[in-house]
Amino acid sequence: MMNKKGFIFDLDGVIVDTAKYHYLAWKNLAEELGISFSEIQNEQLKGVSRIRSLEKILEWGNLEIPQDKFDKLLVEKNEEYLSYINNMNQNEILPDAVRVLEYLKTQNCGIALGSASKNARIILDKVNLREHFETIIDGTDVTKAKPDPEVFIKGAERLNIAPEHCVVFEDSVAGIQAANAAGMVSIGIGDSAILYEADYVFENFKEMDNQFINQLITTEKV
Repeated sequence: MMNKKGFIFDLDGVIVDTAKYHYLAWKNLAEELGISFSEIQNEQLKGVSRIRSLEKILEWGNLEIPQDKFDKLLVEKNEEYLSYINNMNQNEILPDAVRVLEYLKTQNCGIALGSASKNARIILDKVNLREHFETIIDGTDVTKAKPDPEVFIKGAERLNIAPEHCVVFEDSVAGIQAANAAGMVSIGIGDSAILYEADYVFENFKEMDNQFINQLITTEKV
């Protein structure tokens, strides 16, 4: 279908509530290095690769470390994060995310995941949502981190839908910038004061009714 719409979802903070686990793991790592780390700083790491996140933390602390220690810290952070997500279940799914996914499926839309996380498939299995996605693009599939649009461009390609016919749901500034760079409709999930570059912002999916979703499906721009 020529004008079939594609919908690409970020994972952390959009589908599931894993952002808090990233924050805890990064905070513990930063404190280990003697660097203070706030929730405001954590906002700047959302949608950003693990390597770039650690680089930013080191920059904030004006600290340089040897490459072997850098690599070791990346492993430690991921292991701590994995210890949290290993206990995840369907209760971690954010409000009305399943309703939106299921509604889009009934409307014959393409549905993809576009996440910087290399643990995306593990998380989707934990919360039993993998089958809701036609294709999954995660940190193992891309070489460029958001705000580069690579993850969303690849998602559109795998859905076989042109970028201009795709809609992205994101909770991070970098993700919104990536969606905009890809020429897609960008929808922020979270704080409008932070996600002001998005075409539309909703605090969560509970605020987004099916009528709005229908508009996204049937028109180029709402």
